[in-house]
Amino acid sequence: RDDDDINDVASMAGVNLNEESARIMATNSDLVGTQIQSCKDEPFLAAIPLHKRILETAKKLGITDVPAEVVTFISHATQNRLRTVIEKVTVITQHRMESYKDDEWYEQATDVRSQLKFFEQLERLEKQRKDEQEREILLKAAKSRSRQEDPEQARLKQKAKEMQQQELAQMRQRDANLTALAAIGPRKKRRLDAPGLLAMGGE
Repeated sequence: RDDDDINDVASMAGVNLNEESARIMATNSDLVGTQIQSCKDEPFLAAIPLHKRILETAKKLGITDVPAEVVTFISHATQNRLRTVIEKVTVITQHRMESYKDDEWYEQATDVRSQLKFFEQLERLEKQRKDEQEREILLKAAKSRSRQEDPEQARLKQKAKEMQQQELAQMRQRDANLTALAAIGPRKKRRLDAPGLLAMGGE
């Protein structure tokens, strides 16, 4: 027993092995009893096509031999570069999803949507002006009573006639729509607590 006391270095140093074991199991329980080994180095890109492509580029520079380590290195570099690009794109996407309209530290500098609406309105007015000019030309051609008509004059008269027929058809369609709406009567707004809407909301 005396020999055991002398050889028990842990007890002499004041270390309780049971407490240390319990502390290790509590802090690194997921690592205890596991084996760690190096993983197989698998290239990100296909090795054979990449090696062929590198050899084609190297021959232009006077290099005839390209070791396999170069292919692996370029493959890992490509993977790392793509990972970096995707991370940056993800950050950019998150920034674009953020809204600063209600932030008091930001003020609106430009409004592209209003500008586009303004340009669309200008285009609509320009098209309306051109249509009015063309309509006036066609109406003048339709009213002209010259005996010797050239083919261009006849074409304008025919086009004016078609335009008048189209306008008449549109007016009839508009009157028919108004008559149908008057016959149906005013549409009743559905209540928000209607059973159908509640069922749709629940779904």
